[in-house]
Amino acid sequence: MKKLTARESARIERAVANGCYKEGWIRGRFFLFLTLILIQILLYACLAYSVVYGFGIGAAAQALVGAVSLFAAFCVLNSDAPNFSKTGWILLLWLFPVISAPIYFLYGNGRAAKGLRARLAQAKAEIPQTENAFLQQKDRLDGADSVSRYLQSYAAAAAYTDGNICYYDDGKKLYAAMQTAVDGATKFILVEYFIIKQGKLWTDFLKRLLQRAACGVQVRILYDDFGCINFLPYRYAEYLESLHENVRCIAFNRVTPVLALRINNRDHRKMLVVDGRVAFTGGINLADEYVGEELRFGVWKDTGVCVEGGAVNAFTKSFFCLWNAVYSQPERVEDYLVTPQIKGNGRGLIQPFDDSPLDRLGVGEGLYAELLNRAERYAYIFTPYLVLDEYLRGALRHAAARGVDVRIVTPGIPDKRTVFRLTRANYTALRQAGVKIYEYTPGFIHAKSIVCDGKRAVVGTVNFDYRSLYHHFENGVYFTDERAVAALVRDCEETFALSTLCTDSRLQRSVFGRVADCFLRIFETLL
Repeated sequence: MKKLTARESARIERAVANGCYKEGWIRGRFFLFLTLILIQILLYACLAYSVVYGFGIGAAAQALVGAVSLFAAFCVLNSDAPNFSKTGWILLLWLFPVISAPIYFLYGNGRAAKGLRARLAQAKAEIPQTENAFLQQKDRLDGADSVSRYLQSYAAAAAYTDGNICYYDDGKKLYAAMQTAVDGATKFILVEYFIIKQGKLWTDFLKRLLQRAACGVQVRILYDDFGCINFLPYRYAEYLESLHENVRCIAFNRVTPVLALRINNRDHRKMLVVDGRVAFTGGINLADEYVGEELRFGVWKDTGVCVEGGAVNAFTKSFFCLWNAVYSQPERVEDYLVTPQIKGNGRGLIQPFDDSPLDRLGVGEGLYAELLNRAERYAYIFTPYLVLDEYLRGALRHAAARGVDVRIVTPGIPDKRTVFRLTRANYTALRQAGVKIYEYTPGFIHAKSIVCDGKRAVVGTVNFDYRSLYHHFENGVYFTDERAVAALVRDCEETFALSTLCTDSRLQRSVFGRVADCFLRIFETLL
């Protein structure tokens, strides 16, 4: 990685000292990025329309554009993309054929990510597949646990019976456990988060990381550049590496002011691995609002889990699969794998998994649907956003129609107004089928979890929304551990008591509001 000049280091240090996210929206990286992208789109549109309509070749050019747009529409209809997303492309091709057809052929249907897909496949192939003695092999799994079999056969996610999993119902509690783990690190620390934001939490966390690095601990940090575009200065990854020789860092999918739809594929994963003995995941990012240090949208509720035992190796492999695909100096994964010392607890399975938008498997959505299809008594869900396609919406409706008590908790105070409108626009079809939807009255719920029948649960980073299910890199943990599942059920029941059940009167909309929602839903997969 290219080293920083003294001038660049001084610029980043000033931004860090002042809190770069306080510079104002107009001075931020996102505003510059958005402005340059819009300029490119306008220039392309002007050029394209002038060629088609302005040089005396209008009839022939228009016929060609029509033919190309029609061919693009056929390609969209016959692609393996979900039907839900095809509508937006078809309408764009109809309304703006000169612009939409070339964009689709250049970037549509995942073409922009071919290079990253190949590097990921190579990195994954180089990761050793040997597992510890406590690994549950496919043919040894309980025949009734089709969910675990699905993850093993479809997502190559190993299931473990050794170790422990602990559920945290609050971001502050989870971060306290993360602090303790980092302070005790002796070998390595792996950090991967969608958002890192300057503030009290990150200042404290970075200080702890540097203290361990000074003691010889290897520190690896991976963050999503688009997720941090308003919070971290340009080339912050290089700045972190300059702080200590044992620290390496990379900004995933670095933002460049060039029109490219690869920016859709963001690293939304959140994990911390310490010494191969303990791993954390859940909803929290490394920013103040996730632990109550900054009040933005009322009370911020987040959750997560801590995993110990052989399953930690699965987190390590998942981290290095992405790291080795994008970092200039790949690492030997074998150096970070450990033999667990914890014996089986007999309380159930622990099965970490990850979900990539590039393999088009839809692991997260398939997992949620499988849990809903197997539910018998109840299914409780936490999600900050509710933007669904036909498949998952159907699974929720069918579960409720079978008599399953399906309850979903969404935010009472939204962080994004447009997405909140889309979330509410999905309520009607679900409520008509018997799904109960609650809005978290104290503020914003950012947790992502589902628990069914007090037997099975998932906690991780996968929202019940189209972008998370199809466009982002995600991760989570499926578990049947009795104590952890019971803790999640208690948290759900306590959260229901703090939330407001949505009724017709609460969700009443004006005619204009209904029309606006219908329009937004057409293009919700493109937002």
